Amino acid sequence: MLTELSIRNLAVIEHVHIRFKAGFHVLTGETGAGKSIIIDALTLIVGGRGSSDLVRYGADKAEIEAMFELPPSHPVWHTLTEIGIQADSSEHLLIRREITATGKSSSRINGQLVNLTMLRKTGEWLVNIHGQHEHQSLLNVEEHLHSLDLFGDSDIQAAKKSYQAAYDEYMKLQKDLRDIQETSKQALQMLDLYRFQIDEISAAKLKIGEDETLAEEKRKLANAEKLYQSSSEAYDFLYATNRGLDAAGKAVSRIQDIVQLDPTKLAPLLEQAQSAYYQLEDAAYQLRDYRDGIEFNSSRLDFIEQRLDTITSLRRKYGENIKEILTYLEKIKTEVDTIENKDEHIRKIEEKLLVLEKQLSVAALDLSNLRKGIAQQLGVQIEHELRDLQMERTQFRVQVEQAVDERGGIEVEGKKVRYSRHGIDQIEFLMAPNPGEPLRGLSKIASGGELSRIMLAMKTIFARIDQIPVLVFDEVDTGVSGRAAQAIAEKMSVLSTTCQVFSITHLPQVASFADVHFYIRKEVDQERTFTRVQDMPDAGRIEELARMLGGVEVTETTLHHAGEMLAMARNKKSRV
Repeated sequence: MLTELSIRNLAVIEHVHIRFKAGFHVLTGETGAGKSIIIDALTLIVGGRGSSDLVRYGADKAEIEAMFELPPSHPVWHTLTEIGIQADSSEHLLIRREITATGKSSSRINGQLVNLTMLRKTGEWLVNIHGQHEHQSLLNVEEHLHSLDLFGDSDIQAAKKSYQAAYDEYMKLQKDLRDIQETSKQALQMLDLYRFQIDEISAAKLKIGEDETLAEEKRKLANAEKLYQSSSEAYDFLYATNRGLDAAGKAVSRIQDIVQLDPTKLAPLLEQAQSAYYQLEDAAYQLRDYRDGIEFNSSRLDFIEQRLDTITSLRRKYGENIKEILTYLEKIKTEVDTIENKDEHIRKIEEKLLVLEKQLSVAALDLSNLRKGIAQQLGVQIEHELRDLQMERTQFRVQVEQAVDERGGIEVEGKKVRYSRHGIDQIEFLMAPNPGEPLRGLSKIASGGELSRIMLAMKTIFARIDQIPVLVFDEVDTGVSGRAAQAIAEKMSVLSTTCQVFSITHLPQVASFADVHFYIRKEVDQERTFTRVQDMPDAGRIEELARMLGGVEVTETTLHHAGEMLAMARNKKSRV
C-alpha cells in the first residue's frame, strides 16, 4: 500500500506530509480547496508529465515523495530489476519526483536516478487513477477489446502472442510482395547501373583489411633507403672496434678481473654488465637481419599505389571502407536477382502467403473462440457487480463479432473477415437497463450515473487481476445520488479489503464509509494561499458530513443525520 506522501511547493500546497493506512480513504472539502492536487502529486509519482505551472509561485521547485509497502511477490520488484534498479523487496519502495520552475524534471527510485519511461513502467504496477470523466472511455468501443483481453489474462496473452507472430510474418511478406510489384519499373531502369557497379567492384577482388596492409607496405617501401641506412649505422655502432659491443665486452672483462677482490659489490655489477652485453648482441643481430631484409622494389611500390588508388575510388562511390563496399555489392546483387527473376520471386512469395494465411486464420479463430468464452464470463461477473450497485435488473453482454471484408480480409470459416494485429474480433459492451428492452451499445443508452457504476464494477473485477495496490477515484460518483450513491460507497468499501482505495467525493454517503477521512481546506495568510490536509477525528467527521448534507448551514438536524449516517455505515461494514 501507499504508506506516506510528502508534497512541497506544488500549486497552492506549500508543504503537507500525509500518512496512510490500509482500507478506504476519502478526501473531502470545498471546491477549489486543493483536493485534486493530491491526485496530481500521485500522478507525477507514477510518471505523469510535469510542468513548471505546477510549481508554487515564488518557489524554485516542487518536490513529491511517496513510500510504498509491497510484498516480495509483487510484480513491481521484477520490473525494477528489468530496468536496472537495485531494490530489496524486503524494504519499502521510495519514489521521489522534482519539477523545477524552469520545467526540468528529475525522478529517483530508492535514491537511484531514473528517466520518465522507467518511472512510468514502475508506476503502472503501483497506482491506478480514475478521473471523473474517465468512465467516458467506456463509450470508446476500441477500449472494450483491451478490457476483455486484460480480463482474459495469461490465456488470452498466450493466444494473442501466437496470433501476432503469424500476423507479423504475414504482413512482412505482403510488404515484400508490394515492394517487388511497385518498384519493378524503377528497378528496371537501375538494372544497367547495378550491373556496371557489380562488375566494377567484383573486378577489384577486394579483401577486408587489404587497404591497411597495403598502406603499411607502401610506407616501408617508400622509406626503404632511410630504413636501410639508419639500421646499418646502428649495427655499425654496436659492432665497430672500440665501440658498442667491443667496448662493452672489454668492460665485462675488466670487471671479471677484479670481481674476486670485492665480490659483495662487484658480483651484481658483473651480472648487470653481462646481461647488457648479451642484450646488445641480440639487438645487433636483429638489426643486421632487419637491414638485410629491406626490399628496394620500385615496381612493387608502383603496384601498391595503383591498388590503393583503385580502393580509394571505390570508397568514394560505395562505402567508407572495404567491408561497406562488399556489403553494398551483396545488396545490389540481391536487387539484380530480384529484378531479373521478379516473376519467380512473386510466385514464391504468393505461395508462402497462402500457407501463412491458413496459419493466421487458425490462430485468429483460436483467439476469437477463446475471447467468446471469456466474454461470457466477464459479462456474468459485471452483471453480478451491477446488482450490488442498484442496477440489479440490468443485462450486460460482451459482444464478440467479426466484420466482413471481401476485398482485404483473410478467410475464416468460409468468409473473408477484417483483421488487424489484435485479431479478427470487434468487441462491444452492450446493456439493457430495463427488462424488455433490447441490448444496445453503451453510447446509445447509458447515462453518466450508469457509466460511473459500470466503471466501478469493472475496476472491482480487475483489481483481483492486475495486482495494482492503490486505486484512486477522482469524483467518479458525480451525477449519482440516493440509493445508487449508497451502493457505490458500499462497493468502494468492499473493494478496499483487497487494495487501498482513495476517493475524492462530494457525496456524504461515500464519505461515511471511509476508514480514513481527510479534510482539505484552503487558507489565506498574509495574502498567500495555503492548502491544509487534516485527518478528521469522529467529531470532525460528523461535522463534515453534516456540511456535505446541508451545505453552508450546519444545524442540529444535519449533525444528527450525519451521526446516524456514520453509525449506519460502520454497522454495515462490520457485517461485511
